[in-house]
Amino acid sequence: MTDTLLLPAAIAALALAAAFWRFLVGPRPVDRVVAFDGLTIIAITGLVLSALASGRSIYLDVALVYALLSFLGVIVAARYLEGGEQ
Repeated sequence: MTDTLLLPAAIAALALAAAFWRFLVGPRPVDRVVAFDGLTIIAITGLVLSALASGRSIYLDVALVYALLSFLGVIVAARYLEGGEQ
């Protein structure tokens, strides 16, 4: 990894640790859903940093698809916690 990407990667690693802690600890299910969304955003950041470091644009396509699926997953989890259709 190039020197210019070390600081963003370190910040993403710290954010990953904080979000994972919130995902494990909770205490409410809503906190876990928000932490899960944060984890997916950080994973997308990792994919983008990998694309920049390796020079392969296919990782950007993967990040885009993952972002769309993550959005749908959070919507489904929010609907479930809300109580489904009423």
